[in-house]
Amino acid sequence: QVQLVESGGGLVQAGGSLRLSCAVSGRFTKAYAWAWFRQAPGKEREFVARTSWSGSSIYYADSLKGRFTISRDNAKNTIHLQMNSLQPEDTAIYYCAARKKLTYIDTATWYPYWGQGTQVTVSS
Repeated sequence: QVQLVESGGGLVQAGGSLRLSCAVSGRFTKAYAWAWFRQAPGKEREFVARTSWSGSSIYYADSLKGRFTISRDNAKNTIHLQMNSLQPEDTAIYYCAARKKLTYIDTATWYPYWGQGTQVTVSS
């Protein structure tokens, strides 16, 4: 069983940056895929980015390429999401998620492991 704990959310002004972290614990292998999703009020959960444990296979939502960067610190079992040039429309709860296969999937229902989420609020 994999446990995921997000941190790093908060309130930031438009144009600012935040770095989210996802601490990974429990039983997992290097074949897992690690992802960030977000959910704004009244909207469905949306794919943000996904990485392999090695970092050799990374995908981003097309609309977020260039502003968001996913990375991992294998020594600390942590997945990061660096978010730059934040805008009010980026306001959402950000979730870390994991699945056992590396096959690229951007649908939340295919990820069985989730953290509790961290709130990101961007003011205008």
